[in-house]
Amino acid sequence: MNDQQSQALLAQQNQQLDYLRRILLAPIYDVVVETELTPLTKLSSRLNNQIYLKREDQQPVHSFKLRGAYNKLSSLTEEQCIHGVIAASAGNHAQGLALAASKLGIKATIVMPKTTPDIKVDNVRRFGGEVRLVGNSFNEAQAASIEFAEAESKTLIHPFDDVEVIAGQGTVAKELLQQLPNADVVFVPVGGGGLLAGMAVYLKQLSPNIKVIGVEAQDSACLKAALDAGEPVDLEQVGLFADGVAVKRIGEHTFDLIKRYCDQVITVTTDEICASIKDIFEQTRVIAEPAGALSLAGLQKYCLQQEANGEPGGQSLAAVLSGANMNFHSLRYVSERCELGEKKEAVLAVTIPEEKGSFKRFCQAIGNRAITEFNYRYSGKPSADIFVGVRLGGSVQERQQLMQSLVSANYQVRDFTDNELAKLHIRYMIGGKSAEVGSKKPERLFSFEFPEHPGALEKFLAAMGELWNITLFHYRNHGAAFGQVLAGFEISPKKEQEFFQHLDALGYQWQEETDNLAYQTFLN
Repeated sequence: MNDQQSQALLAQQNQQLDYLRRILLAPIYDVVVETELTPLTKLSSRLNNQIYLKREDQQPVHSFKLRGAYNKLSSLTEEQCIHGVIAASAGNHAQGLALAASKLGIKATIVMPKTTPDIKVDNVRRFGGEVRLVGNSFNEAQAASIEFAEAESKTLIHPFDDVEVIAGQGTVAKELLQQLPNADVVFVPVGGGGLLAGMAVYLKQLSPNIKVIGVEAQDSACLKAALDAGEPVDLEQVGLFADGVAVKRIGEHTFDLIKRYCDQVITVTTDEICASIKDIFEQTRVIAEPAGALSLAGLQKYCLQQEANGEPGGQSLAAVLSGANMNFHSLRYVSERCELGEKKEAVLAVTIPEEKGSFKRFCQAIGNRAITEFNYRYSGKPSADIFVGVRLGGSVQERQQLMQSLVSANYQVRDFTDNELAKLHIRYMIGGKSAEVGSKKPERLFSFEFPEHPGALEKFLAAMGELWNITLFHYRNHGAAFGQVLAGFEISPKKEQEFFQHLDALGYQWQEETDNLAYQTFLN
């Protein structure tokens, strides 16, 4: 080892010790509570491992964010405290910072998008924070918070990429290790990486044999993207269901720690998150927010992978329930999707003869399985496509067996269980194909996302303009921060370039879905 390598190693060891010291001495328990580690007995039996849940929903703000916020504010100078602090947030960081500042007698200003639900705005004010509503997106609120900080000499508090914030979040690991010293694997949700970085650097120093696994939402996997690239990179867009971890870029400080101390990263789907929300509710009666259930979804995926590889169970596995600030109206969506995440429902398109007795014969081919959904409309053709949901026992193999049995009975079957367009839009639109569209009108299909607030749909339609005829439209409010629309447009080849230029100028996230098989099967 040369001198340069020795110096780098020494610097790394000093950094480890510095974080360890900060975590052990973090003065957070004036406001933070030591949360329970709850054994999940039913899930343990099902997964053949000992499963535990670290209950950060028990914090006064129902989220772990209070730890990092209070630790950061405790480190400020007297002058910084006098001028106050500011942050941009529409979620748990806002509430944690507001309460922490109130306890320490510091004025906290939270910049939130105008689209933020009233319940979150009211909570921040209830915890003592001043709210400024700016812009219609987080990026606009964040830009405004930077301007306010400079103009008013306020200290900007980052939600995750800060040494003191990381150390504050690391206190979760300190408690966990005291409660479960023989833990084999710990699963931690990842947004910007503050919680994972703080927990990993602590656990790996005091118990190096513990495996630390970060869990990301599949559509917001900024850590996986950074690991693949070797450095933090920006995602083009992020999913919005698990809004607590919808971060486009992992933090610089957090990534530096994670790449050294995290053993593995697992990504999970929206349906798998919904299934874990259901599991948490059934065993604790707590309704976790999607980001809060993320780590348990990763834990369950890990166990299934173990089983598939023939590895023995019997390990002690802990997941962090990071928050429980669930928007009540989102529960409808969770309820609809959780059985798909549990592999207890298959969503299929099946072609049947358009003749009397076809429905009955199809039900007989299904056997004794329960049908959860059945959508059909007469189209006057010799055959019909039905959209059907079928209840399963909980395995992918059973779904494959069901499809094979239907094929053996001479049915044409397409599996849409993993087709997001089918589950989000098409299932509500089964009404037959238009004789006009396709043959006479050149239809193109697009999905859109836009900030959800009163008047948002009207604003979206106004932005689209009246230059193109809308041939299909589906919108459903799931109580989330963003609305999702499926729309078809009559676009002639001559107008195609103009249409796409208009889409790019709108500022909405969009994706073409014209070639999606679910659309081609039922609506085109």
